[in-house]
Amino acid sequence: MIYDITRRVTVNTAVFPGDTPYHPDLKLRITSGASVNLVTVTTTLHIGTHVDAYFHYTPDGAFVDAMPLEAYIGRAHVVTTTKPDGELTLEDLPPLPARVERLLIHSPISDLPESIFPETFPYPSAALIAALAARSCRLIGVDSPSVDRADSADLPGHHAIRQHGMVNIENLVLTGVPDGEYELIALPLKLADACASPVRAVLRTLT
Repeated sequence: MIYDITRRVTVNTAVFPGDTPYHPDLKLRITSGASVNLVTVTTTLHIGTHVDAYFHYTPDGAFVDAMPLEAYIGRAHVVTTTKPDGELTLEDLPPLPARVERLLIHSPISDLPESIFPETFPYPSAALIAALAARSCRLIGVDSPSVDRADSADLPGHHAIRQHGMVNIENLVLTGVPDGEYELIALPLKLADACASPVRAVLRTLT
């Protein structure tokens, strides 16, 4: 079975305040005599479900086309927290296995419509990220719009992720996904000079 855990992107999809919303522009139309329909899209690379490149928050960080692909595909563990906002610690999550290669955190934010940007939301603390790194974690995924507080200037969560050689996915939608083990597939596009990439993230049940 496959769970699509990707936010649908529309003109109403909320973006970080001040960022560029999604705008599709139909340049050519079959109904107007063109041989094909041709759409040009203008949007932030942080639209909907996306991965951050290290360059997003570090001047000398890797662009998205140089991020480690193997981190975005493989065994993943889904857990649910009922905490509505603030820093997440290990105590806010169900007990985790000794080894967690990829952790996806399901919170109440998954139930919000795409058109709403939450003013507050849960996000992993630097201590949680360090604890996950100690369990061999390579990726942390959240259904919130950031792995840091929305108004954070120093971005401790982002920097902890890079420090531990991990990657992150933001704006997942995990409604209807039972907690447990899956295979995650969420590959970023091979975009040069880019700070992020939208992804089509899916979970596949393990046989």
